[in-house]
Amino acid sequence: MYPLDTTTRWGTPPWEIDFTPPEQPLPGSVDFAIIGGGFTGLAAAAWLRLLASDKSVLVLESGRIGGGASGRTGGMVLAETAAGDLPQLGDVLAGFQQILAQLEVECSLSLPGAWEIARSPGIGQSPTAPSPIRWSDSGILRVIREVPGGTLDPGRLVSGMARAGQRLGAVIFEHQRVERVDWHEHANLELEPGGRRSGRITAAKVLFATNAFSLPLSGLDGRTHPKLTLAALSTPLAEEQLEAIGMSGRKPFYTVDFPYLWGRTRPDNSIVWGAGLVDVPESRSLEQIDIASEDPSRKLASLEKRVRNLHPALAHIAFTHRWGGPILFRDQWRPVFDWHPENRNGIVLGAYAGHGVALASYLGAWAAEVLLGRRGLPGWGAMRG
Repeated sequence: MYPLDTTTRWGTPPWEIDFTPPEQPLPGSVDFAIIGGGFTGLAAAAWLRLLASDKSVLVLESGRIGGGASGRTGGMVLAETAAGDLPQLGDVLAGFQQILAQLEVECSLSLPGAWEIARSPGIGQSPTAPSPIRWSDSGILRVIREVPGGTLDPGRLVSGMARAGQRLGAVIFEHQRVERVDWHEHANLELEPGGRRSGRITAAKVLFATNAFSLPLSGLDGRTHPKLTLAALSTPLAEEQLEAIGMSGRKPFYTVDFPYLWGRTRPDNSIVWGAGLVDVPESRSLEQIDIASEDPSRKLASLEKRVRNLHPALAHIAFTHRWGGPILFRDQWRPVFDWHPENRNGIVLGAYAGHGVALASYLGAWAAEVLLGRRGLPGWGAMRG
């Protein structure tokens, strides 16, 4: 078991991963290569092998599995995309639960619902209508709507998906960065010189599941906007404190107005609080951001101060973890789910804009079915759409 500190500049979240792929020879050619070992890539790998056990599947992760957005999320499970319920999307939560059941993945999933909160009443609501949450934060934050959703343990989801993929026959490699893909009859993946293994791998089809990383490789450079989102974990609260702040029901929450705030309760009564985005430097490299540097550190301190001022029951809470996680946006907030711009033997999937905890696995399985020719791509995922 290891903490998710693979990018130490981003701090350490509270989730842990208890899976490390075994050492094995790197294949020279495969039917399917998946670049990226987060929720999307691992779900796609396991689903490919579940549906087509005669096909070879290889996952190439540049760092540790789950070391990017998947292991650094807050673990808040939502039912739709950041752009809402898109045509052909289907029931994300039901589909996600079916995937977990089929792959025998246990990740402490709990679906009590989620709260949308705001500083003004929802449509048809009175400002004096009852609300379990009444916090002071640039106005009075209150619940305006309950939506389907809940929470899970991201570390357990990453571990479970990886273990399922390996059990079904997918081959997973960590610390194996793909530098370039040359498209011919098949895709030639050139591995980073100086890595644990070097050379080329030939793949009939490729899934690019790198999200906010390697944007030139996936064709998303200039089409999307990478950021680092920030979060902090409080010490466990007493039941009386949870009751006082309206969170005894363990429902996660997020604001629908600004300034943005989101959070969720963990099983030990500690609470993850999140807010703030850090822009990438001119190099466009997220890895260069250090949360101890001036801007991220100031934003994290501001987040902790905001939390303490939300309610008298939170005035003296302490924080045990601070971290950042990569997040990728595109215009209109819709995910990217499209053919690679250079070749239709590649699919690009990502840009979940903070809604990827369930959605990434759900769409990863969908991508596996597209790669197998059993399903089509949705119109809303087109890169130029």
